[in-house]
Amino acid sequence: MADRKPIESWLTDMDGVLIHEGVPIPGADAFLKKLRESGKPFLVLTNNSIYTPRDLHARLRRMGLEVPVDNIWTSALATAKFLDDQRPGGTAYVIGEAGLTTALHDIGYVLTDHEPDYVVLGETRTYSFEAMTKAVRLINDGARFICTNPDETGPSTEGPLPATGAVAALITKATGKQPYFAGKPNPLMMRTGLNAIGAHSESSAMIGDRMDTDVLAGIEAGMQTYLVLTGLTQPEQVENFPYRPSKIVGSIADLVERI
Repeated sequence: MADRKPIESWLTDMDGVLIHEGVPIPGADAFLKKLRESGKPFLVLTNNSIYTPRDLHARLRRMGLEVPVDNIWTSALATAKFLDDQRPGGTAYVIGEAGLTTALHDIGYVLTDHEPDYVVLGETRTYSFEAMTKAVRLINDGARFICTNPDETGPSTEGPLPATGAVAALITKATGKQPYFAGKPNPLMMRTGLNAIGAHSESSAMIGDRMDTDVLAGIEAGMQTYLVLTGLTQPEQVENFPYRPSKIVGSIADLVERI
């Protein structure tokens, strides 16, 4: 890290870094406050595509964490940016919630189940057999398969829930077609996020709690990476991966003085 440029912008995951099951992790408020006061570009990222940035801003505020709407980047926004670049003004059949449908509406996409250009799968708490059947048939008829993120499970107070990656596997099994995942660990999500705040990877850092998404995405985007131990990846698991973060810290509280 001695040869790296000083960190001028920060990207951080949300669940497991700033909050855990709806409760702020100690130090998160101080970290965000110092970021805002520093004037440095920053983004809070999430692979969850259910909520719009405005929704997430309100949810975080209720927890006592202040993150401006423009500083929130979701896999739904990354997916919309990718589709807008690939096929402007296209059409899509969407399985997902307001975070995803709003992002696609905002880029001028028409949501339809009649010969869509894409089937776009995102997060929802109400996956239906009917919707999955429709997706399978549309993909078999030629629609391209896009997913917001590869996470196979998501957190809840009752325990893990099936998530986008698990449903994508079902559709892949039925169609033989692999999806393109726009969210982490695809570095596309990091690079589009960096572009959104005018930041550069060589002087940016990514903070996450997962080696397989956050740290991997940061490394592949050319960023410095910090693994916090308040989420999924535990210290003894780090050596199981063929790559390492730039630094491992206990929690977000340990990074406040680095801003």
